[in-house]
Amino acid sequence: MKHLTAKKTFAAGLAAILMAASFPTETSACTNFLVGKNASADGSTMISYAADSYGMYGFLHFSPAADYPEGAMREVKDWDTGRPQGSIPQVAHTYSVVGNMNEHQVTVGETTWGGREALWDTVGIDYGSLIYIALERSKTAREAIECMISLVNEYGYASEGETFSIGDPNEVWMMDLIGKGPGRKGAAWVAVRIPDDAISAHANQSRITAVPLGKTRLTKEQKRLEKKLNCVCHGDWMYDKELIAFAREKGFFSGADKDFSYQAAFNPFDFSGLYVCEARVWSFFNHFVSGMDRYFDYATGKTFRESKGENEGEHMPLWFVPERKVSVQDLKDCMRDEYKGTPLDITQGTDAGPWNSKLRYGGLGFKLAPEGTDTLQYWYERPTATQQTAWSFVAQMRGYADPKAGGIFWFGVDDAACSCYTPMYCRINHVPECFDEQNGDSYTFSPTSAWWTFNMVANWAYTKYSRMYPHIHDLQSAWDDKFNTQIAGVDAEAASLSDEEARAFLTSYSCAQAENLVSDWQRLYIYLITKFIDGQERKEENGQFMRNKYGNSCGPNRLALPEEFLRKVAPEITHE
Repeated sequence: MKHLTAKKTFAAGLAAILMAASFPTETSACTNFLVGKNASADGSTMISYAADSYGMYGFLHFSPAADYPEGAMREVKDWDTGRPQGSIPQVAHTYSVVGNMNEHQVTVGETTWGGREALWDTVGIDYGSLIYIALERSKTAREAIECMISLVNEYGYASEGETFSIGDPNEVWMMDLIGKGPGRKGAAWVAVRIPDDAISAHANQSRITAVPLGKTRLTKEQKRLEKKLNCVCHGDWMYDKELIAFAREKGFFSGADKDFSYQAAFNPFDFSGLYVCEARVWSFFNHFVSGMDRYFDYATGKTFRESKGENEGEHMPLWFVPERKVSVQDLKDCMRDEYKGTPLDITQGTDAGPWNSKLRYGGLGFKLAPEGTDTLQYWYERPTATQQTAWSFVAQMRGYADPKAGGIFWFGVDDAACSCYTPMYCRINHVPECFDEQNGDSYTFSPTSAWWTFNMVANWAYTKYSRMYPHIHDLQSAWDDKFNTQIAGVDAEAASLSDEEARAFLTSYSCAQAENLVSDWQRLYIYLITKFIDGQERKEENGQFMRNKYGNSCGPNRLALPEEFLRKVAPEITHE
């Protein structure tokens, strides 16, 4: 939030909202980007995901492939809380899963949007369990969708409204889903395949609007799905057969079927759904599509605010065809987005302090009653890269790669802007110690934990972000370049080996790179705390801290605060 006299005048006007917004300041807030195979630079499909929640620990999930006897059961626990949900029959064989990608390169991500509270339930299968059960049981994105909807129809849905990103090496899908209320199984859901030449995104706000109506010629497979899932299949769309009727029944929609919008019915916009959520989607598209300024007033809530909620402005399309091909490095960089170069830049303004910190206290915003006025809700800018990220990934599903190499699950922990993505091949046999679930937790420090290591660097850097971040960026770029150069050779080596040998080789490579990366970040922390200790900045020469001719300290540089900041604090400081 910026003062009206600051450079970011427009953002300031949006931040002070005269209405009660429904997006809670303590909620998790995740971001997904999706790339079709013909929109990517190398022909891979890609999905990215940031798991953002204060207190969540960043580790790399792993479950090996396994065979089970008839009658075996699978325990289900709520992914967020660990609360037991019961058990369901286990399948005969499950696939290995690394993070959110399985050995067949099926990947699933999500963002929570909440939606209509009357439809929430605690009985059934939660969104996180749906993800990992589907990954254990699916060879394609379509199989994953079928698995998830089948489970919800049979057992119920025990979470709030969600958007899922579901992909395999050939297809990328987006699915919106919310339950039908306590005591009622099934879900109000819609899934659409993102065109191969397009990119899309979602960030804690439902984005699917109209659904296709009317009859169409169905394949044998679509007829099977319609019967099994009680759904409508229409080209590259699938949705709950009762979707529009259910929305009418609940009073969420009235009007002609052709005017139905899933988003408007189940997750209607408030200001935060735009400024806090859609703005992240806008920023992603802005990297690859010209003319995005036309959607800025919509995406940042300006139109919504000025019309007192009567008009949201011109909605962004669900997807765009990018003007250039999107590389895996592009997607990593987008996950590190802090709105720099836009009016929303979180490193600028009074609340960023003298050293351009992105850190904000107290969640996504606060309430305050300026003198002589009613209480107002204020919102901070919320970029994709945020301090509350536990872990994030860029999933590269490579249909062109040798099957013995497969896809790459680029994995990172903590704030993506201060972190680095390590290539975890989808067919590895185990995860490195630094990413292991048992290596510490968010309350138990571990010196060998990647999450703790990256948190130490980022949290120290937030104190003088503009001074320390260049050092982080240099190391980050060096590792990005190294990995991007190595991958072709690693692929070739895996292709030359037997399947078992390839798995062992890829496991050794992935784990070694992760441990080496963490070691480098540990050295970076030692360097940064030495260089910037006690509010000073120690001098360097030829890569070494300077000493006098006797080997002692030669004295630091005492950093003066920027003049702009001094002028703001001067009235409170004693002068001669």
